[in-house]
Amino acid sequence: MRVLLAAAVSLVAAAAPAAGATPKNLVSLSGAKIVGFAQNGPFVAWFVKKQGRCNTVHVRSLANPLQAVVPNVGARNVTCTWQVVGNGPVPLAIDANANTLWTLHESTPLQYDYLIGAGALPANQSERRLQQLAHTSKGAGLWLGGISGSGNTLAYAVTSVDYQDEAGCLAGTDTCAMKIESGGVYRIEGWHPKLVYNRAAVALAASNDTIAIVPTDSVTKAGTPVAGADLPIVVVDAKTGSQISSFSPQGTPVAIALSEHVLATIERTPIGTRIAWYNPQTGSAIGSAPVATATAPELTVSDKFVIFRVGRSIRSIDITTGRIRTIARAASMPVGLSLVGSRLAWAENLKSGDARVRALYLSAD
Repeated sequence: MRVLLAAAVSLVAAAAPAAGATPKNLVSLSGAKIVGFAQNGPFVAWFVKKQGRCNTVHVRSLANPLQAVVPNVGARNVTCTWQVVGNGPVPLAIDANANTLWTLHESTPLQYDYLIGAGALPANQSERRLQQLAHTSKGAGLWLGGISGSGNTLAYAVTSVDYQDEAGCLAGTDTCAMKIESGGVYRIEGWHPKLVYNRAAVALAASNDTIAIVPTDSVTKAGTPVAGADLPIVVVDAKTGSQISSFSPQGTPVAIALSEHVLATIERTPIGTRIAWYNPQTGSAIGSAPVATATAPELTVSDKFVIFRVGRSIRSIDITTGRIRTIARAASMPVGLSLVGSRLAWAENLKSGDARVRALYLSAD
């Protein structure tokens, strides 16, 4: 594993603090900006926006002080010179073998997402350009529905949009309305995408060998694929695509998260926003709680807690009691809020120009 020995990086041991303790720094970066973050088991990964000549993804094992940087900058790669706009975010996922998956977004001349992969092991550090998903300003083409990583699973979702009547649109005799053409959910195997679910999807969440999928319900007037309250959320085996369960949410799902025994959603309903949690093996409802309309469409879950945020305020829901409490307030908008076991982690960028990865260890008390 190639190790970065930069004086600008200090790594702090991940000892679990007592309940109620403040978040601790796992990583501190001087003069850097983190625009993507993910974790899986003992690994944490973060995407650093171009500092010097290259954008880079850093992979760190909390079991030792070693750190790898990908993709290999010795070879020409797309990631290095990509112009990441603002603070991103750059979607990032990592599996149990320290293989990472991220996307690079471009808005002009076409809107497209480059799906890129690389691993921490020397044999995997070269950039893999897995797929380019492009669509026109009208919506026709391929749309990325998100990426997810857990256990040995790296997966992503796609929706293909096309004209209902392209000839009529070009002739001026039709409205140029769009339709869902196809799509699916793909799992990365041997650095190749494998179709495991052959229906268009706008969101997904993985937990080891299980994937929860939000199907594409419709296309907006602008050609954007969206979820709806009419189609059931589906849980499938990540290797075979076999359906495990399905259930119908009470509102439109805008975020989804999955652990071994809990599937959580943020649902927008006509009378407000709620977070609901379900049994992924059966699809049966376990509980729900109303939350603020300003709740961000971002969610992470364990078998004990659902974690969400309102602005910089990070909040938890106890799955057993339904109790909601504020557990932390980030110094800036959190990047990649993620819960693995009891370790809640995220990245944040400071006004000083520095950045850090923070962790808070949750207690069931």
